[in-house]
Amino acid sequence: MSVLPALNASLNLTTGLLLLLGYTLIRQKAITAHTICMLAACATSSLFLVSYLYYHYHHGTTHFLGSGLVKVVYFTILISHTILAVVIVPLVIITLTNAFRGRFTAHSRIAKVTLPLWLYVSVTGVVVYWMLYKISYS
Repeated sequence: MSVLPALNASLNLTTGLLLLLGYTLIRQKAITAHTICMLAACATSSLFLVSYLYYHYHHGTTHFLGSGLVKVVYFTILISHTILAVVIVPLVIITLTNAFRGRFTAHSRIAKVTLPLWLYVSVTGVVVYWMLYKISYS
């Protein structure tokens, strides 16, 4: 089970990379490749959520060991990450629904909000992992 935090960070990183690639592809008008990337990003995010919930159900909370300014930075990142992780779920669903229904003007409009927030959640997920498990605060 100790491998799950690293797996979760890897899934977040993969999601972020897929989002960036999907954005690049749509700018190049490579619609099919864009669609594949965005669906893959949804899949990796979904796998992350399942793994995250499983880990925390069985492991519980991991306490942050840093103090002082680094603790303030950590909790600022964690709180913004957590709030936006909740907000992003309906945004992704709305964005995908618009695309699947062929409402590409609405899809594009909401995607301009969804993409940066989803990228932020993906990147800060990796940052939280590094701050929690990989940096020594002794």
